[in-house]
Amino acid sequence: MRKINVLFLPHPVPALATPWSNDVVQAIDIHHQLSIFDREQPAAPQFAGIEAIVDLGGNITSELLTYAAEVGVKFLQAQTTGLDHVNVDGILNAGLLLAHCPGQLSSVALAQSAMLFILMHAHRYAEARQNFTDGQLYSPAGSELEGLTLGLIGFGASGQELARRAKPFGLRILAIDVRPIEEDILAQIQPEFLGGPDDVDRVVGESDYLSLHLHLTPETHHTIDARRIDLMKNTACLINVARGELVDEAALYQALLDKHIGGAGLDVFAQEPPDPNLPVYQLPNVFVMPHTAGSTDGTSRKRAQFAADNLNRYACGETLLGQVTAELT
Repeated sequence: MRKINVLFLPHPVPALATPWSNDVVQAIDIHHQLSIFDREQPAAPQFAGIEAIVDLGGNITSELLTYAAEVGVKFLQAQTTGLDHVNVDGILNAGLLLAHCPGQLSSVALAQSAMLFILMHAHRYAEARQNFTDGQLYSPAGSELEGLTLGLIGFGASGQELARRAKPFGLRILAIDVRPIEEDILAQIQPEFLGGPDDVDRVVGESDYLSLHLHLTPETHHTIDARRIDLMKNTACLINVARGELVDEAALYQALLDKHIGGAGLDVFAQEPPDPNLPVYQLPNVFVMPHTAGSTDGTSRKRAQFAADNLNRYACGETLLGQVTAELT
């Protein structure tokens, strides 16, 4: 295998740059000549001789893409699953090969976080924590999950992982997906119902916990809109560890303030960062995380190794995994 020159674009947010960058450097540096992009230095010279780019945060700007195209960069590995923050058209039009990380690399972390939201809601965690602070013991009483219904809008990798974690608690599984699901997965998870887009209303209306596991596309924007929020049980909890714009946030927040639904667990927001002082975030049945549901040591290591493996495949002239083409966007 030939050794290629790779430029690594760290995440611009310092809190993410160090742990995730370390895993990328360790995975790639043993096989290829790796340079780390320095935002404090002139950009253009850093692209000289570079053949491939690993972009940690989907943050290659139009200016940087121009430099890449001018020096003949051939391949860009985006270290994200969703492509809504990646300039896909610009990268492909510049003649670069583009690949991204498949959802299964962060599916365990996302499922773990969604399950955390379910358990926090069931045990009324915010109220319990406040009662502990106030010295008030033995309340509030929580709810058992057995016999309740978990609806999964999107039954890909993270939805399947959540189902695997929810089943031992006795939750019924209803799922929606646009693709056929492999028979061995269905045999293992045994969802009570698996439907398509025409069945979303049914799943929304029957669910005690409704969890979103979709990519953001023009078709999935506001999948959960005011009409569908109105279909939810007044005790139901909406969980979103996917993308904020899958939900009409104004309608959701009003439903929460009006007690039309029973709660929410939110890791993603239409506008990031959101305003933490909004009244909806002060409600005891609304649980929030700062877009960290998929951010675990395991996700970081798996994505770094995926990038290293894809660079090796590129260097050997093999087919890339997770390749993005114009037909797929």
